[in-house]
Amino acid sequence: MLKRTLLALALASSFAHADEGMWMPQQLPDIADKLKVAGLQLDPNNLTELTEFPMGAVVSLGGCSASFVSPEGLVVTNHHCAYGSIAYNSTPENNILANGFLAKNLSEELPAAPGSRIFVTTDVRDVSSDVIDQATAALSGRERVKAIENNSKRLVAECESDAGYRCDVSSFYGGLSYYLIKQLEIKDVRLVHAPAEGVGKFGGDTDNWMWPRHTGDYSFYRAYVGPDGESAEYSEDNVPYQPKFHLSLAQEPLQEGDFVMALGYPGRTNRHRLPSEVEDTFTWSYPNTVSYYKQSLDIIAEQTANNKDAELKYASRVAGLNNYMKNRQGMLDSYADSDMLARKQAEHKALTAWVNSNDKNRNAYADSLQQIESLLKERQQREHQDHAYTLAKPRLFATAQALYRLAEEQQKPDAEREVGYQARDLPRFEAYVRGLARNYDSQVEAALDRHFVRQYLNKPAAQQHSEFNKAMGLRADMSDAELRDVIDAWYANSVFSDVDARMALLQMSPAELQQSQDPFIKAAAALYPQAMAEEKREEELAGKIQQAYANYMRAKIAYMNEQGEAVYPDANSTLRVTYGNVKGRDHGTHDGTAWTAFTTLRGIQQKATGEGEFDAPDAQLEAIAAKNYGDYFVPSLNSVPVNFLATLDITGGNSGSAVLNGKGELVGLAFDGTLDSIISDWDFNVDNTRSIQLDSRYMLWQMSQVDGAQNLLKEMGVE
Repeated sequence: MLKRTLLALALASSFAHADEGMWMPQQLPDIADKLKVAGLQLDPNNLTELTEFPMGAVVSLGGCSASFVSPEGLVVTNHHCAYGSIAYNSTPENNILANGFLAKNLSEELPAAPGSRIFVTTDVRDVSSDVIDQATAALSGRERVKAIENNSKRLVAECESDAGYRCDVSSFYGGLSYYLIKQLEIKDVRLVHAPAEGVGKFGGDTDNWMWPRHTGDYSFYRAYVGPDGESAEYSEDNVPYQPKFHLSLAQEPLQEGDFVMALGYPGRTNRHRLPSEVEDTFTWSYPNTVSYYKQSLDIIAEQTANNKDAELKYASRVAGLNNYMKNRQGMLDSYADSDMLARKQAEHKALTAWVNSNDKNRNAYADSLQQIESLLKERQQREHQDHAYTLAKPRLFATAQALYRLAEEQQKPDAEREVGYQARDLPRFEAYVRGLARNYDSQVEAALDRHFVRQYLNKPAAQQHSEFNKAMGLRADMSDAELRDVIDAWYANSVFSDVDARMALLQMSPAELQQSQDPFIKAAAALYPQAMAEEKREEELAGKIQQAYANYMRAKIAYMNEQGEAVYPDANSTLRVTYGNVKGRDHGTHDGTAWTAFTTLRGIQQKATGEGEFDAPDAQLEAIAAKNYGDYFVPSLNSVPVNFLATLDITGGNSGSAVLNGKGELVGLAFDGTLDSIISDWDFNVDNTRSIQLDSRYMLWQMSQVDGAQNLLKEMGVE
């Protein structure tokens, strides 16, 4: 039974804890006192510019974070962020995924996986009044969505008239404000160094989200541009990019209690979600997601058990599925043991009471608070209804749908095309279609289809789509043998297995695609009118939600500001700063023992089994046994530190984030959180929240004492 009062619950949820917050750099002066108390030695007023030091050294990989660490475009990130590129360059004969890779000079560096990008931020501008101008503000539903899209596309087009740049309009506070972010899009990305899998992924899925941890989660890319310094596709004539800023390695040892801050591009958080969204997520969405991931992993494991090539093709996907499955299950476990929903409900009730406390607030916000609840319920009902149908769509069918939509959109002037299908998006299509060769196997995909299509066909007729069934040759009453024959026929008659045929699809008109005999292309063409009608219905609902949600956030910000609190926006893949301190925990949830702030090389020795997830390289174990510590021995630890805990507020997308000390020097890379703290995506808990970082001293020790990467150490100014 809950003992706290409604007010206490609301305040506990509303007020930011000392280390809480994924802050926009522009907001740092607002929390300057907290930063100084925590240990920041730099002036917060000098950290507001995303294009100046140290923010200007931090880059996005389009899903992970990274940073420049040399004047010659050397980029450090997590091993798991470069995993796709390592796997892409691996073959059974030259398995660099298992053995590691080191380029001793520029000529030995390998092209990263197709579509790999490094995004360097060059400009940021508030465009809220341009996106939602006076005319747009008067609209609702689909008209509002299209107006926002058109205004955003216009701003992006103007920005991208500068060749070689990628621009995006990002939404903050539920659509309350918008920023235009301009980034240099570096297209020539090369793999420079990755430790052996027994270092970079030591502990594997067993240790994922766990502490103590001993993972060398780092790898290096290099950014290349044309001889003129402009963004360019891969060419032997390209030269290393020379960044305006790069990070330097720390000169002083990191200790428990020290200030640290992480600079990166966190993906998504949900701290401002309504109670109904919280409840639906943790009682329906996440349980179904975990089930889907587990089923997919079991099928992939079965199908690749005796096929090394297929195993390598799916290595990156398997790693991602395992990571997200453990993440979501960890959140579910934490949610079950918490009073989070009760606190969210109390917070919302307190907000509602504030809205209704006077006529001014009531007139400004009351209608939106009522509308958002009914609109969210409608969206949830649609998602529940279509869940099995969504999972049943074959991967190649989804690809075919995107290609057919691209062909239709290319019949229009570029400015009138839908977001995601403009000329600026063609390189991504080309990279994905070409890259299928190294991440797709028809046997594996057919097995996945048999499983999820059967589940879909077992659903009541009301949850099936008759037009989809017709287009794909499916019947609710078909036997398993009939289903196998149909699915085998899909792949036997598909052109997607041939790279030239796949690439040719990108150049075809809708009329030409309609003549294709590929089963996936034929189905995508037949279902296009239905897909467009459904998209319109979704946009009508989305427009109403956007309008109500923005006003809900306006009310919440006003309410919290009255309590004396600055309000950071939920993460949205834009650059954020989070700060905290190196800190262990008094106890670990799983074993009841204390968690020290640092792990050491001794833990690698203790865990190493010589096989599976704990197969540390012999050369590493020999160096540890010989106590070849180099310059990285820490007397208080009597070893070299490997990973460390901190109270940093991070989430997915922060992987690879530079972790800096109070002077702005690199001391590590964020790569994970503990299992019982990942629910902080929804609900920050200062007692439990701990991020896990690679200690830069372990990375440097491994590079110098084991892998012989002196060329890179010298480049970074270490040796």
